[in-house]
This record gives sequence, structure tokens and C-alpha cells, in this order.
Amino acid sequence: MYDREIDFDIVPMSKQELAQLYAPNLTPHSAVNRLALWIERHPTLSAELAANGYRKTLRMLTSRHVGLILKYLGAP
Repeated sequence: MYDREIDFDIVPMSKQELAQLYAPNLTPHSAVNRLALWIERHPTLSAELAANGYRKTLRMLTSRHVGLILKYLGAP
């Protein structure tokens, strides 16, 4: 399904959990803001997430959302 090999469990998780995996050195709030910015600046990722029901106000990500983020941003 995905182009890249990902050694990461693709499961539903909170946006904060995923964001902190990408930026463990930031506060949870800052990590979420950074992830949101990365998503916003990646038009293909943004479009695919939106097509799969993602909204920036969501707190929980589905496994599909997590998979798409990993596909385009790589594993944390």
C-alpha cells in the first residue's frame, strides 16, 4: 500500500503522541504545532489526509491518517 518500508506500528493514536515521536525534545503543544505545520506545508499529504476525513482540529488520528503521515514524512 505504501511506497516506503516503514518499521513502525501503524495504529490509531493521538496527534500529540505522534507529534512527540517526531519531536521528543519539544513540549507537547509545540510538537503538535510543528506536526501541523509540516502537514500544512505538504500539499499532497494535506490533500490525502483531507480525503480521508482529517481535519486540523482532530485530536485522534486513525491508522489511515498515521499511515499517510508516515508515508510522506517518514518514520519518526
